[in-house]
Amino acid sequence: MNTPTPIAVKVDNVVKSFANGDSRTFALKGASLEARFGELLMIVGPSGCGKTTLLSVICGTLKFEEGDVAVFGHELRAMRNGDITRFRRENIGFIFQQFNLIPTLTAVENVSIPLILKGVSTAQAEKRACEVLEKVGLADKYKSYPSQLSGGQQQRVAISRALVHEPRLIICDEPTAALDSVSGHKTLELLQESAVRPDRCVIIVTHDSRIYEFADRIVQMDDGRVVGQFDDPSQLSHA
Repeated sequence: MNTPTPIAVKVDNVVKSFANGDSRTFALKGASLEARFGELLMIVGPSGCGKTTLLSVICGTLKFEEGDVAVFGHELRAMRNGDITRFRRENIGFIFQQFNLIPTLTAVENVSIPLILKGVSTAQAEKRACEVLEKVGLADKYKSYPSQLSGGQQQRVAISRALVHEPRLIICDEPTAALDSVSGHKTLELLQESAVRPDRCVIIVTHDSRIYEFADRIVQMDDGRVVGQFDDPSQLSHA
C-alpha cells in the first residue's frame, strides 16, 4: 500500500475580504487546498479570482477572517505577528514577477539578503550566495548590478535569493510573466531542478499556460474558491 505524501500546506475554507467604502469585497470565499512535499503546485485562474491573495494568506502576510491555514503543521491563526515574521524568514522563499531586486546592490549582495536577515555574517552570506549563483550559471555576474543583467539573468538572481537560505516552501507569483517563452522554460527547468525536493514544496501562481507542463498538480481558482484540481496538467485545457 502506498504511503500518502505528507502535506506541507493545508488551507481549509478560508475567507478573506477587504474594505471597499461602506461595504466589503470578498477575495477568498471559502478557499481550500493542500500542497504536498516534493511537488510543484500551480494555482491558475482568471485575474481577480483570488490567487495572489491566497498566496499572501499562506505566507502569513495577510490575515484572514475565517478558516484555517497550516504551514508545516504550524497554525498561522495561533501565531503572533513577530512569530509569523520569524517563521516566514526561516521557512519561506519568494520569487516575484518583477524580480524585486535592489538596483543599488550587486547580484551577490541581493542574494545575500535572506541570510543577513537571519543573522549570518556578511562574509559568510556572500560566500554562500556565490555558491548558489554559480549553480544557476552566473559565476561571472557576481558583481553585476541588475541594470547590467538580462531579464533571464535577473530571474536567476531572484531564484538564487529565494533558495539561498534553503527554505522548505518556495512561493512564486507570476515568475515567467516578464520573460519570453525560452527564458520562461529555462526558469522553470532551473526551479524544478533546484527547488523540487522531498523536503520542500513549491507553489506557483501563474497565467502562463506555456509552463503548465512543469506542474506536478494544478489547482484552478475562480471567484475566490478552488473549483478544480488536476494531477495531469494536460487535463486543464479540457476541463
